[in-house]
Amino acid sequence: MKKYFAVIAAVAALVYAAFGGYGIAYAHDVCAPETAVGSETEELMRPTDIASSASSMALVDGDTGELIYSKNCDARREPASTTKICTAITVLENYSLLDLPIAIPSAAVGVEGSSLYLEKGEMLSVRDLLYGLMLQSGNDCAEALAIIVGGSVEGFVKLMNETAKKAGAENTNFMNPHGLHHDEHYTTARDLCAISYYAMQNEDFRKIVSTKRHKTPYHDHEYCRNFPNKNKILFNYAGGNGIKTGFTKKSGRCLVSSATRDGKTYICTVLNCGDMFEECMRLMDKAFSR
Repeated sequence: MKKYFAVIAAVAALVYAAFGGYGIAYAHDVCAPETAVGSETEELMRPTDIASSASSMALVDGDTGELIYSKNCDARREPASTTKICTAITVLENYSLLDLPIAIPSAAVGVEGSSLYLEKGEMLSVRDLLYGLMLQSGNDCAEALAIIVGGSVEGFVKLMNETAKKAGAENTNFMNPHGLHHDEHYTTARDLCAISYYAMQNEDFRKIVSTKRHKTPYHDHEYCRNFPNKNKILFNYAGGNGIKTGFTKKSGRCLVSSATRDGKTYICTVLNCGDMFEECMRLMDKAFSR
């Protein structure tokens, strides 16, 4: 009998040691240590959940389009001039005579906001207008391209929305080619990354958005327009190669950035982000160090 009770006691001791007491121990209690929000362990568990100074952000693998980091990435927001990413790729996919000079339509003259100061009837190629669009963020360039390629702004906007859907955007609606405020003009950080990933597959697009400075003819002037790219990522970040800045009072500061190092590319979108350049560089640094 003594041997029997001894065996029972031994078994009980083993059970207690294995489960830390006589209560039930669930797998998550044993295997998953408690983690603080924002800790490295939590990030490994939920790699797309990350703190950011942007109201919305998304970072994707530039080689696969896979979402790596995000914050409120599906919230609808105004994209401001990051709209022009879709404008540019829509032009490139629907117009082939990039170097043929075209007369600037009167409707494209005097558009509010950022401008290349186009003049009615002056001759510029679509390629030069694309550089003015993406480097100088010319709203007049956007209007001119829309009329030249789409026949009208309304016709071109329809093409833009078709392009966005083709790129995989699911929560985007464009109402104009430049990004000036309209109540029904919106996108998301995730969608902007999808559109940008799609656009970066185009060689002409990649060349334009990675150009630091460009010259275009200037009607009735002895000198050319000579303008730098407004995107500081190209100048201040190793491997920076795009893509587009944006700002309106309603949207806040917006940026879609891209960089390539050692053959690896990441694309990062931040919307309504006061320190947009610094934040994109921080997030891309984090991605490159993965």
